[in-house]
Amino acid sequence: MEPGLEELMPRLLPVGDCDLAEDFDPTVPPRTPQEYLKRVQIEAARCPDVVVAQIDPRKLKKKPTVNISISGCQPAPEGYSPTLKWQQQQVANFSAVRQSLNKHRNHWRSQHLDSNVTMPKSEDEEGWKKFCLGERVYSEIDALSDNENLGIDYTKVGFPPLLSIVSRMNQGRWLYALLACLEKPLLPEAHSLIRQLARRCSEVRALEESKNEEQISALNLIICLVSRYFNQHDLADEPS
Repeated sequence: MEPGLEELMPRLLPVGDCDLAEDFDPTVPPRTPQEYLKRVQIEAARCPDVVVAQIDPRKLKKKPTVNISISGCQPAPEGYSPTLKWQQQQVANFSAVRQSLNKHRNHWRSQHLDSNVTMPKSEDEEGWKKFCLGERVYSEIDALSDNENLGIDYTKVGFPPLLSIVSRMNQGRWLYALLACLEKPLLPEAHSLIRQLARRCSEVRALEESKNEEQISALNLIICLVSRYFNQHDLADEPS
């Protein structure tokens, strides 16, 4: 090793000249500590100063796939961007809801669910769609006539986000309720999912042709809570 490199890379365990037997053979396994250290020195001296990787050009023909996600949300339609005061008020209301939920979470978690409530497994996506939206909406089944509808059949119309239900979960009305149950600090998966949710809300909002004020307000609310309450500020709407 050159003297200059020696100064930049000092030996952690300096090794002087070793008294080795005349028949020392570096190709056989070392028998003593001295033979081992000498063998390391010899192998280090044989290493080239520059190593060039051998690249197979055939592996470079395929273009690599790169997933790029837009960092921000699409802006609200003109005239529908929420004011800063409105966003701050929604965050304050949401914070109060979370405090109330946490106060009663343990109580409702210990209560028995009604016999007609069967919660799907966490990985059952189709089951959750029917559970939240109801079979009638999800399957686009015609509504029953009034004289056939005796009481509320939640399997048809969907279950509301009852505290007795959402309090049992680890982490529209359902989205608001689930966000209220989401514990901080966020797990990486939850962090990614709520960002996807906010972006998706902004996409739906941008495609809202009828400019339904109630629907746009609901979308604004979800984006507001994700960005301002859960500190994803790059997704926030610029105040109008």
